[in-house]
Amino acid sequence: FNRKTGEPPLINGWIPYLGKALIFRKDAFKFLLDQQKKLGDIFTVHIAGRYITFIMDPFQYVYVIRNSKQLEFHEFANKMASKTFDYPALSKGKFPDLKENLHRIYQYLQGKPLDIISDHMMKNLQDIFEWKCSQATDWETEKMYKFCCSVMFEASFVTLYGRVPAADGHKVISEIRDKFIKFDASFPYLAANIPIELLGATKKVRKELIHHFLLQNMTKWLGGSKVVQARQDIFEKYELLGDYDKAAHHFAFLWASVGNTIPATFWAMYYLLRHPEALAAVRDEIDHLLQSTGQKRGPTYNIHLTREQLDNLVYLVSALNESLRMCSSSMNIRISQEDFVLKLEGNQEVVLRKGDWIALYPQILHMDPEVYEDPKEYKFDRYIENGKKKTTFYKAGRKLKYFLMPFGSGISMCPGRFLAMNEMKMFLFILLSHFDVELAENKAVRLDNSRMGLGILLPDVDIAFRYKLRS
Repeated sequence: FNRKTGEPPLINGWIPYLGKALIFRKDAFKFLLDQQKKLGDIFTVHIAGRYITFIMDPFQYVYVIRNSKQLEFHEFANKMASKTFDYPALSKGKFPDLKENLHRIYQYLQGKPLDIISDHMMKNLQDIFEWKCSQATDWETEKMYKFCCSVMFEASFVTLYGRVPAADGHKVISEIRDKFIKFDASFPYLAANIPIELLGATKKVRKELIHHFLLQNMTKWLGGSKVVQARQDIFEKYELLGDYDKAAHHFAFLWASVGNTIPATFWAMYYLLRHPEALAAVRDEIDHLLQSTGQKRGPTYNIHLTREQLDNLVYLVSALNESLRMCSSSMNIRISQEDFVLKLEGNQEVVLRKGDWIALYPQILHMDPEVYEDPKEYKFDRYIENGKKKTTFYKAGRKLKYFLMPFGSGISMCPGRFLAMNEMKMFLFILLSHFDVELAENKAVRLDNSRMGLGILLPDVDIAFRYKLRS
């Protein structure tokens, strides 16, 4: 594999096909930093049959993000999703405009429709917390990840798909959640292209999950969201989409809604409880907002918050952004549609071949001591300056356009990011306004690296915490 003039240095690895896949899987962050020290800001790595060119300098990100014509993302994402969630590839021939139609629906997750869905989420979160309260007469101890998972999964499920009217509605959703967790544990392997047949019970679990979303089951659920209804209406227009395929699409949408939000909620809560001064500042801000809007706290009162009010909770937002900075590890991938020369700042050029991958790895930026002082330390007020949101961060004395990228970039930006942020803010808001919370054991929880490059990292262990109603 000879390099042409203008192509970045290549790190090949000595195992045919695998290349550097194993060492990359083990610790992508360390591997990339080591290569950057040796080779500079642009280099190509051979990983499992693919040639991936990494752009490490955050000032160059904008040139990659801007070139969405030559550097495509959706096709790759669609291929991966159709394999992972078991629906047919969105080919133009078979399903004309399906991809575009589904994309258009994301307008339901912005602007006015976002306010409606957020209000429903707030109400559902309060109902679930109220149900938790009714069981917590004194200190209640639970595992934190499990707690975040159970609250966030149910609230998101009911908000998006509606409630399960059976008397044991909670139980039905818990069953779906338990299967979801099993499937989710195999997600990194599926994303790495490992055949599902090699992953134990995963195939059976996926099939059972998809069956929950068959039309005859979904029509029983009450009060679902506009966004899911609109998706249903679109699928109905395609006769070649089977019932199972439509259900698989709905399941994929559920995964997209909670797969990263649950661990992100866990980290936000974990870091707040680890840092009492952060917890005090955020709680103070929450109490102040309730007072100033004349709302009472406690499980029997309905709290209503506008998007502006949520956005103006600067300490809450900063603490949340800080935990996202520390736990997100998404690789932003683009695929070259043709042989072309990517022009970068400072007269640099990268010669790309058709089918080459380009990758940004924002975790390197998030952990850059030049951008973030003591990057391994959690500083809850890192994104606040003079009591307002801080949006100016520098490297080498220059202002950065991109400094926090937990949701991807450009055309691969997560369309549900506004809803996800709202959900996490509301979860923390209700938790801290209703309960006294504290850690019940003293152990370090670390990031589990098995999802490096795929989004929010999970914790390597769960940790116990306790909560009781605030007096």
